[in-house]
Amino acid sequence: MSKPVCAVVGVGEGNGAALARAFANEGAAVALLARRTDFTSKLAKELPDARAYACDAADSASIAEAFGLIRAEMGDPTTLIYNAGSGVWGDVESVGLRDFEAAWRVNAYGAFAASREVIPAMKAAGRGVIIFIGATASRRGAPGTAAFAPAKAAQRSLAESMAKSLWPHGIHVALIVIDAVVDLPRTRERMPNEPDDFFLKPVDMAASAVWLAKQPRSAWSFEIEVRPFREKW
Repeated sequence: MSKPVCAVVGVGEGNGAALARAFANEGAAVALLARRTDFTSKLAKELPDARAYACDAADSASIAEAFGLIRAEMGDPTTLIYNAGSGVWGDVESVGLRDFEAAWRVNAYGAFAASREVIPAMKAAGRGVIIFIGATASRRGAPGTAAFAPAKAAQRSLAESMAKSLWPHGIHVALIVIDAVVDLPRTRERMPNEPDDFFLKPVDMAASAVWLAKQPRSAWSFEIEVRPFREKW
């Protein structure tokens, strides 16, 4: 394809879909990566030059296979958005060892593996964008985030290390810290009494990602925060 390729890892009906639509609107061909392709296959039909790929972000072999197909069918990604992120909620006594490892694999290990798939071509071209979608849990460990917070902290440290090593090669590595409840049907159901402006709109977060990706090299940002104006912080 002649269009620049944007790979979005972790595409669901919220932030992932919004990111895919935002970069498609900017003229990119979009690779949609998720464990299951039922939703992403439908989304791919709505977007110009988009394709769905099955990818388990916790499995490096699955990541390698998916990115191999993307390179063969679409070309080398010039932008990587790593949106995969999950974790079991609970304190250190209630979270199991497998849950702890699973959170780290999705949030940090997968981010590392996916980044290594795109860095060589970006370095050869002297440009590229890698954006991690993070969380405020990366900065503080609440009692109920014994698995999620360490995983997000590892992701943030990885992003910072990558930024310091890859910026000199023209690769803009950045992190978006989300401090909000994302506007999704399930969150609305759980919080029926909250006003509309309590929630973070995925389309608005995605606009921030596009802004990051378009920053001039003389004024790159590493970390930005997105939160609704009424969020306490």
